[in-house]
Order: sequence, then structure tokens, then C-alpha cells
Amino acid sequence: MGSSGTPGSSGGSGGGDPWGQAASGGSAGPAGQATGGHPVGTPVVPQGFRRDRRYKMLGGVCAGLGRQCDMDPVIFRIVLAVLSATGGLGLIFYGFTWLFVPYDDEEENEVRKLLTGRVDGQALAAVLFALVGCGVFLTMLGNSTALTFSVIVSLLLAGAGYWSKQRGTPDPDPLAAQAVADAPPEAQAPPVAASYPSWWRDPIVKDGTHVGSTGYLWGPGETRGRDISAAVNIARGATARQDIRTGHGPKPRGPRWIGGWVFLLALLAGGLGTTVTWEDRTLAASVQTGLACALVVFGMGMALSAFLGRTGAGSVFLALVTAGLLAGAAAIPSNITTDWTRTEWRPGKTADVAARYEVGTGVGTLDLTRVDLGKGQTLSTSVEVGAGKVKVVVPPDVTVRLDVQVGFGDIQLPGEGKEDVDVAPDKSDRLTLPPAKGSGNGGTITLDLEVGLGQAEVARAAA
Repeated sequence: MGSSGTPGSSGGSGGGDPWGQAASGGSAGPAGQATGGHPVGTPVVPQGFRRDRRYKMLGGVCAGLGRQCDMDPVIFRIVLAVLSATGGLGLIFYGFTWLFVPYDDEEENEVRKLLTGRVDGQALAAVLFALVGCGVFLTMLGNSTALTFSVIVSLLLAGAGYWSKQRGTPDPDPLAAQAVADAPPEAQAPPVAASYPSWWRDPIVKDGTHVGSTGYLWGPGETRGRDISAAVNIARGATARQDIRTGHGPKPRGPRWIGGWVFLLALLAGGLGTTVTWEDRTLAASVQTGLACALVVFGMGMALSAFLGRTGAGSVFLALVTAGLLAGAAAIPSNITTDWTRTEWRPGKTADVAARYEVGTGVGTLDLTRVDLGKGQTLSTSVEVGAGKVKVVVPPDVTVRLDVQVGFGDIQLPGEGKEDVDVAPDKSDRLTLPPAKGSGNGGTITLDLEVGLGQAEVARAAA
């Protein structure tokens, strides 16, 4: 998934395996050098877990894991791919590891590069992996089976990696360790300061001119910059002598900027995905399809920027916003449709009253005034509206047992004015409404009203 195939076989350090060189004698030194038993030019395995640049396929994470655990990186690729598909944990692990673990020949990770403004395709692709993984993980929170499977596979892979690493670790030699500890520190030569010759030491010709640097800030004007540069080099202890008179060549042209095209294509993909599914899908499904198409375009643009150009922090921000909107779209009630309708039900008798009425998006009115309920008779029904308004008109002589729930909106009861609107989230009420005064005593109606977004209203017909 993030590393390329390596020569040699897994589980050993025999011939052809570049990672087995760490198991032989000698200690690792800086890149390109070797100490102890390593000849000069032999690749040196760094201490601790690092991403592998030479055998990577994408980010070098799996190659680094294989080298660290002495296992074939294909095992890590397959397992992370399975974990990515079953719950997003593979993408989360790969993305954050790509961000926070540097290459074996570098000291800075991708996060530090982002914070210093050096945005490139590597960092953007890592951010995309982490974002997509988090999005997939949020959508799978309700699937306990998939999450349990992902956790078990992760624990098995971690245990296999730990066992493989421990079985190849030689026992330490106490005599060699004591000899290394008692060895005196290696002597280092002092730094050589970089400076320029002073003007008063250079030969002065008869006309008063001279050759070389002045050595003083008040010397000849054309050498003042060289004196300041020499002072800075001496203070820093620089060992390289630079001549500021050396002209710099033309600045190489940077990668092409493709962020604008990625943003435009993401808008087109999001609009196309929403338009295609607008008529025959619910609002939640249509919005999620459009946002998913836009997020895919952002991801492809970030991955493509590693080879053809660069996108920038703006594309990362837009991808973050799109991922957040996609996660928020999952909270939209699934019964909200994309077309607004007005529906009215007028049952003439008790047998005509359905057990349940539904409206996706729009206004649903249930008029029960023509239903005649005698004393002691009961009637139960429910109305569900995804987004909009539900209104139920009941006869004046019946007792109403009301159970109403509104995800975000208002509840209107008999006797309240039209201007008395109190919009709030998660509103619910359960109460019993007695018959209107002077209307007699009829039967009982049990109403169960549910509105995702909008208003629920119960009204009594005039006596």
C-alpha cells in the first residue's frame, strides 16, 4: 500500500535482503557511511522506525514496517488494504504514519514541512489518506461486526510484527557493551572559520586602490557586504567559505500550480453527482453522492500533485471542509426527499383511518373531523414527516393522547397562537388533551407524530 516490493524473502536476513544487513556486525552511522562491519557504500538501517525511500510504492510506510519487523512488506500492504475497506483503520494508520514518521534519510516529517509552508504532494496525499480514513471510520461506527474484525486483525498483525522482530534480535554481548561504554569520546577538529582577507593586508597601489576585503565596516563600499558575510560566518562557525560575489544562476521553475483546476473539477463532480441522483434518491443520499464525488476529485488532485504539480494549503482546507460536510450529511434524516409535496388525508370513517401516514418533504394534513367515535371507542394512528409540517385536525368531543417528537422545529397545540413559535432542537411532548368544553364526551384518539425538521401542529375543529 505504501511501499514497493523489495528483493529477497521475508523473515530472514539472508542473501538479497537489503534489510538483513542490520543484523550483521557493526553499527549504523550517518547515511552514506558505515561503521564497524559495514563497508563503505552499504545502505545503513537507521535506528528506530523510519519510512523507507528506496523500496516504497507510495509513502514508504509498509517498507519501513517490513524492515523494522523483519517481515515482507507485502503482508503489511494486504492487511492495511483490508483494514481500509472494513472500517477505515488502515487509511487512518497509514495517513498519520506518513505524516509523522520521516524518511530514513531525513530528519523532518511531513507535518513539520506543512507547518513551515513547504506544501508538496507527499504531505497532501498523507492528509487525504487520514481524512478519508476518518470519514470511513465515522460511517462504520454503527457496524460493530466490522469494527471488531478490524481490531482483531490489527492486534494479530501487531503481535506478528513484534514476534518477528524479537526472534531475529541477537543476545547482547556484555563485554562488548562494556568496552563501548568505557571508550573515550572521539576527538573532533575545531571548526574552521570562513572569512575574507582584510584590505589593510592587501597591497595598496599608488593611486590608493586596493584588492580584497576591508575587514572593517567602514572600509571601501564595494567590500562592505563581504565583511558582514565574513563576520556572520565566523560567528556561526561555518566551515564552508562562500564568496558572495559568486552570481546565482537562474532560479529553477517550480512545479505547475494545479490547485485551481482541482477546485473547478471538484465543483463540477459534486454538482454532477448531486444532479444525477436528485430525482430518484433521498436528500441525504443525493448530497452524500455529490460530496463524495468532490472529495474523490480532491484526493486525485493531491495524489497527482506529487508527480505533475502542486495544489497548496487551500486545497487541503477545502478537502477538510468537504470531508466534514460529508460526515455531517450522514445526520440528515433518510426520509427527507428532494421534492416538496402537499398531501391531505380525509378519512370518512374509522375503518378508513390508516395506521401510518408518511410524507418525505412537504406538508401533510390529516383531517379526522369526519370520523365519529362513540364513548369508549379508541383510534390509533401516526404521521411521519421528514422535513416540512404535519397538521392533524381532531373532532372537538374526543380525548387526544399525544406523543410528538420534532428533531428541530416547533410544536403547536390547541389554544396556542400562530405567532407563538419556539424553534429548538430535540423537542418532544407527551400529554393528554381533554375534549373541548360543552362538546360532550366522545372516544379517544392516540396520535404519534414525528417530524425530522419542521413543525408539528394539532388543532381542534370548531364545535
